[in-house]
Amino acid sequence: MNKDFLLKITNELYRLTLLFPKKEPLRYKIREVADEVLADFVSNKNTPKEKLEILDGYFEVAKNQNWIKPEDILNLQKEYCNLKEQLKQEEKKTETGPLPAPVLGEEKAGFAERQKKILEILKEKGKVQVWEIKRIFPQISKRTLRRDFENLFKRGIIERMGERNETYYTQAR
Repeated sequence: MNKDFLLKITNELYRLTLLFPKKEPLRYKIREVADEVLADFVSNKNTPKEKLEILDGYFEVAKNQNWIKPEDILNLQKEYCNLKEQLKQEEKKTETGPLPAPVLGEEKAGFAERQKKILEILKEKGKVQVWEIKRIFPQISKRTLRRDFENLFKRGIIERMGERNETYYTQAR
């Protein structure tokens, strides 16, 4: 999933719902669910398919109200359907093999190389914190490095100990 794509369709949803009657509850319900989907993505949570199903139902209701052109809502509905399909594909990949790289706009090879380097450092030092890796990769954000660690953790390659600023990672036993 691409953050820019999600921002684009969320903005389009807001633009279209401006055409709904001012005090129409559906206007606010659609926005609320779209905001939750966006927030889940930005905070790196899994967006439940149920939220996308609810949004799809709201789109169906909105289409029948004749507040806006049906093709406008249909186009937006298709975009959210594509999003739902992407989530399903990512879920299948997660179940059947390594997680996809959650870092957007980066070459997968660069992602894999960085992870290999993290694993080398872990092997050498025994345990490591994100800030230590940040010194080695100053051009990479802490958030991206945390995603790397999370990816390795979910795949069972490393273990996480502690919490917040005291979090460190070791090789899985």
